[in-house]
Amino acid sequence: MVDEIQTVPVAEEAPKDPMVVYAEEIQSRLADGITSFDTTGNELVFHVKREALLAVMAYLRDADETQFKQLIDICGVDYPNRGERFEVVYQLLSLRHNIRVRVKVTTDEETPVPSVSGLFSSAPWFERETWDMCGIMFDGLTDHRRILTDYGFDGHPLRKDFPLTGHVEVRYDAEQKRVVYGAVTLPQDFRVFDNLSPWEALTDIQLPGDEKAEGEKYTNPNMPKIGWHPTKKAAE
Repeated sequence: MVDEIQTVPVAEEAPKDPMVVYAEEIQSRLADGITSFDTTGNELVFHVKREALLAVMAYLRDADETQFKQLIDICGVDYPNRGERFEVVYQLLSLRHNIRVRVKVTTDEETPVPSVSGLFSSAPWFERETWDMCGIMFDGLTDHRRILTDYGFDGHPLRKDFPLTGHVEVRYDAEQKRVVYGAVTLPQDFRVFDNLSPWEALTDIQLPGDEKAEGEKYTNPNMPKIGWHPTKKAAE
């Protein structure tokens, strides 16, 4: 009697995410420019070599399978602990394919990023804003004037090493009948901002946001739930 041969079913491979397939196709055509990509849901991010930025952006704008005709935004992000501390992020939109993509390049404080103003008419103002906020230079941008801060502003406010208080403060001078600038003066180096409301001393019930507070929670079982807590209030 011949034993029946049992076959073990082979599990089929799960189909790839369409967004991953789409990204791999684009990367295969721009292998010299795109170093990697990330996908999360319907979001696609390309990490691009700085020197290949113009070629990649031109392809994303003009190729039939991409058609990212609209440059929605450019911004800079500061990562001080990185060798190239700045990341320039481009937001592109394809109306034909109803998809968005982010393109990221990195640079340091001295090396400019190629300007895409020759590819997208909306780029100059975005690049001016990125320079104004982060100090990132763009090679080919003819207008590096400030666009959000004042013309005499010192520094770039979105850099992580920029002081939160700034370098100057603005006030209206009644004698001079105009707005004047002056050095920032703080009465003390360290300040504590207490945002607790007096009403929080009336109850032991955990209020929204209390779960995020550090320190010992007040849990006196002998204290009534409703009523003024003089000891707790004095401790505040």
